[in-house]
Amino acid sequence: MQVDLINGHHLHYRRKGDPDAPLVVFANSLGTDLRIWDGVREHLGGSIQSFCYDKRGHGLSDAPPAPYTLEEHIDDLAGLLENLRIRRAILCGISVGGMIALGLAARLPGLVQGLILCDTAHKIGSEALWNARIEQIRQHGIESIADGILERWFSEHFRQVAPAAVAGWRNMLVRTPLEGYIGTCTALRDADLTAAAESLRLPVRCLCGSQDGATPPDLVRSMSALIAGSRFQLVAGAGHLPCIEAPEELAAVIRALITEIQS
Repeated sequence: MQVDLINGHHLHYRRKGDPDAPLVVFANSLGTDLRIWDGVREHLGGSIQSFCYDKRGHGLSDAPPAPYTLEEHIDDLAGLLENLRIRRAILCGISVGGMIALGLAARLPGLVQGLILCDTAHKIGSEALWNARIEQIRQHGIESIADGILERWFSEHFRQVAPAAVAGWRNMLVRTPLEGYIGTCTALRDADLTAAAESLRLPVRCLCGSQDGATPPDLVRSMSALIAGSRFQLVAGAGHLPCIEAPEELAAVIRALITEIQS
């Protein structure tokens, strides 16, 4: 069990691989834990060192009372990396994890060698949307919105051909601590990283599943347009979590970015 006390909260992480290999830090989406990256890490094999973690309110990390801010999530990841003496890394984040990665890169450009931003944006959703979701969950629990979330997470094809896997991911979602889920909803509601995106000067890849119902391709393209020199790539057939539906494609993007950085 790898756990550190950061900013007053215990954060669970998993660091694996050759310490001399390029280090990739993975950041998760709302309602998920570090297991969403297992397929990507398997496809990368021994070519990288991986660092996955459960952000506050998720997985095996502490779940303090809501609300949270995106800056607190960024502080947590920065604190973890500092505590482990990680000085250089590539960041790969999805959804709110992508916003955390983007925010950290803007804050600490000397730390971040490159970014992979999956199914995320500089601004996700409206205040009314997040307030309605928070109220729904407060009144009726995550279970009450789970089926709709799964339809945005995964393509119809994946839901049909892998129902057992989808059931497992649903269990992960509904077992997310209530305060953790709501706290991260408030972080998403209040975050606007437009200026952070415009400030980046490093290699960036922006990906989006073609069937993403949470952060649709046009939204991700709009973020990519703010980032100088970034490249946008559509993941055909995938929903909001291509790390689960298309791990080999995401692994290939990571390999290519590492090669570019090292050349």
